[in-house]
Amino acid sequence: MNTIQRLQGFQDVLPDEQPYWDLIGRQARLLAERFGFQRLDIPIIENSDLYQRGVGTGSDFFVQKEMYTIEEGDGESITLRPEFTAGFMRAYLENGLSNWVQPVKLYTIGPAFRRERPQAGRFRQHSQFNAEIIGESDPAADLEVMMLAMSLYRELGFAGLTFQLNSTGCPACKPTYIEALKTFLQDHLEKLSPLDQERLRRNPLRILDSKEKGMDELLADAPHILNYLCADCESHFADLRGLLDALEQSYTINFRLVRGIDYYTKTVFEVWAEGIGAQAAVCGGGRYDILAEALGGPPTPGVGFGSGIERIIRALKENGVHPPLPPVPSVMLVHFGGRTKEEAVKLTYTLRQAGIATRLAFARERRSLKSQLREANKQQIQTVIIVGESELAEGKVALRPLTGGEQTFVALSEVVGVVSSFEF
Repeated sequence: MNTIQRLQGFQDVLPDEQPYWDLIGRQARLLAERFGFQRLDIPIIENSDLYQRGVGTGSDFFVQKEMYTIEEGDGESITLRPEFTAGFMRAYLENGLSNWVQPVKLYTIGPAFRRERPQAGRFRQHSQFNAEIIGESDPAADLEVMMLAMSLYRELGFAGLTFQLNSTGCPACKPTYIEALKTFLQDHLEKLSPLDQERLRRNPLRILDSKEKGMDELLADAPHILNYLCADCESHFADLRGLLDALEQSYTINFRLVRGIDYYTKTVFEVWAEGIGAQAAVCGGGRYDILAEALGGPPTPGVGFGSGIERIIRALKENGVHPPLPPVPSVMLVHFGGRTKEEAVKLTYTLRQAGIATRLAFARERRSLKSQLREANKQQIQTVIIVGESELAEGKVALRPLTGGEQTFVALSEVVGVVSSFEF
């Protein structure tokens, strides 16, 4: 009989992997709160219309059919969230966060779902750290989320960090650039892959991010959006670059940097790191000033980023960064059944209530001392407390150190105090 296997593109996060998740989550929460962000958790499932209107039908989610959508019997369509920003804006509008002191700075950590081709570092269920500033158009807000991302990777020990930076314009100037880009690409239609030809029809900007063979040479001659920006977008981009210069932050203007979602306007960015393979980007984000209106709300500027936790973990491993291991029990109670088992159970929970990590030897039947000590050694226990019948008759237990030292006998009433004094 074949055992059931997990679905392709999904993963089990085993106990020995958890220290990486704990490290990243702890550092992300610490920095987000230091930057003044508050946590917001949104549903994993949303109305499909949220993503049709917010993410846009020209995005890769729709073009490449990457979303997990369920058509229910009553005609309602629901979708597992492929990203967080549209849900954040929906929550902002629905819950009256526009009445809070503006801007509202929000973050979250949780799973997202994309039906994409599984590859190294990418999963169909992946987790993200997301941070958003909603209700502010100041380029300093762009800088804020960029520096939050940069601070996270610096704290985690990444090397050679730099920003990749671009502007995607706005509804006033982007259409002119798109037409210029389409004209250029249509003159080279035979050099485009079927995927890029589809992108040309739906979202020509995505071709700038193409990884298809020969596209680097072709796009070297493509028009640059910075030559098409309106006065407002040009000023916004100049102000942001000035702020980055003031902080002495390294950045490269990359006209091919675009995002795969329709709502982005003006600033887009990625953080790149050295020594993590061909995929140098560890996160990406940008400004989405048109998203609120697409969802039926009033004009509301916003900017944010998302970073995949699995991608960070893979990069940490490639760079030999090991998180601190979680504390493990240093004490183990062994017994011989009957009354000794009852006393061992009571003493185990008494020690735990005193804040001492403690393990209990399990046994339905009587186990030999040798067997239980073997288990303790495998679990790297430092001190074994032996609850034996003769010792218990005298109101005592035996303390046996497994890292060197002599066995001693301690009164039951004094065990917590004695063990608490140990330096584990």
